[in-house]
Amino acid sequence: MMGAIVLLHRWLGIAFCLLFAMWFASGIVMHFVPFPSLAEAERVAGLAPVGRAQATLTVADAVTASGIADAARVRLIQRTDGPVYIVSGPSRLRAVRAADGQDASVRSPDVALAIAMVHARQRGLDAAHAAVVAYADYDQWSVPNGFDRHRPLFRVALGDAAGTEVYVSSRTGEVVLDTTRRERGWNLAGSVLHWIYPTVLRSNWALWDRVVWTLSLLALIAALLGAVLGIVRVKMQGRHLSSPYRGWHALHHVIGLVATVFVLTWIFSGWLSMDHGRLFSRGQLTSAETGVVHAAPDWGTAPPLDKNPISSLAHEVEWFAFDGKLYRREQTGLDTQVVVRPDGAESPGLSAQEIASMMTRLATGCGAPSILADNDDYPAQSAVPGAPVYRSRCGGLWFDIDGADGRVLQRLDASRRAYRWAYGALHTLDFPILNAHPRFRDVLIVGLCALGLMFSITGIVIGWRRLRRSFAS
Repeated sequence: MMGAIVLLHRWLGIAFCLLFAMWFASGIVMHFVPFPSLAEAERVAGLAPVGRAQATLTVADAVTASGIADAARVRLIQRTDGPVYIVSGPSRLRAVRAADGQDASVRSPDVALAIAMVHARQRGLDAAHAAVVAYADYDQWSVPNGFDRHRPLFRVALGDAAGTEVYVSSRTGEVVLDTTRRERGWNLAGSVLHWIYPTVLRSNWALWDRVVWTLSLLALIAALLGAVLGIVRVKMQGRHLSSPYRGWHALHHVIGLVATVFVLTWIFSGWLSMDHGRLFSRGQLTSAETGVVHAAPDWGTAPPLDKNPISSLAHEVEWFAFDGKLYRREQTGLDTQVVVRPDGAESPGLSAQEIASMMTRLATGCGAPSILADNDDYPAQSAVPGAPVYRSRCGGLWFDIDGADGRVLQRLDASRRAYRWAYGALHTLDFPILNAHPRFRDVLIVGLCALGLMFSITGIVIGWRRLRRSFAS
């Protein structure tokens, strides 16, 4: 048995030592430079005030023109070519012109360029030398599945000092992503390596999922075998523990013993990042729950804009159904909004009573909703900074609902709550006590990853020497 363990660990270690080193090194980079995205603050800052005068089409007519029978939300935004309704259903979305209901998808590079330039100027970015540089379904920074409903994308280089590039959706004409030269450079050494994210692989989600899950599992097996060997081979010399090895083998053995708990939990939790419903629940709504949350409202009840005017400060207007009623939300700033209720009353968001009413249709045995604390063990954030998130506990099933726009942010059953600790906490040290001391958490993450990197380097040296001897003979 020990001979088999030695053999498996040796050759799995040789096969995966470089991968281990890459994961630890890139993990340090990722902690400080996340994968590029368009932050909500950037998105809102790039929105122009809504052109109400040109928006003559009613919301109900916009839904009809879109052809999306199960539309759950409608947004009104201002583009360079006029105001546009963006109609969203559970699986697709479509943009129609607010003046006449015609298709408002973007096919012209000139229109995409104009949209990107206005967005940039709204944010105070230099767009004097902006140009469309690509039109494609995928590139290295737009591979996440969240962009599927917006593909293909126009990539516009602003030509500014930061090397900013923005991506314009061909479906809605919205800017959905931005990157800078710094982000791109660091992510090539961070997220792209860590997630094994080359475009040719990641653009096929199912293939990428199977490849990375399998590699992570084999790496976990290699680490487990190494832990067994490391513990079994420890010797006692008087009152002290010692290694029977010398040189690089001894260093690998000692560092491995010191780092065993971290390496095992980190590789295990990294493997769980690719779980996607294999062992734990995915936290998604059931079909019955989806039917309640995304129930299409009677769009004909939305009053015309000339009878119920919107604020002159609104940069985005959204109509959404909640508990069978139609609400209107006007975003006037990053952290400011007005919600117009069906009776015409205005408030900053939904109330606990409205949340409780909807929960009676969504699940049984639900208690009164409570506002989620900032330091909750199972955190969730509203789309509007500072807006409350309500948690409704329905027995062992929890729902977190955004008080700003009524979206269900999390569905937490016992399995999903366990996953939060088995993956999130173990892999990113996202423990509440560490989150309360962010600088100490930074030092701890960097130190442990550096220790793991040192351990991996000793494995690389040992593996290289073994291969040289094998080929030499």
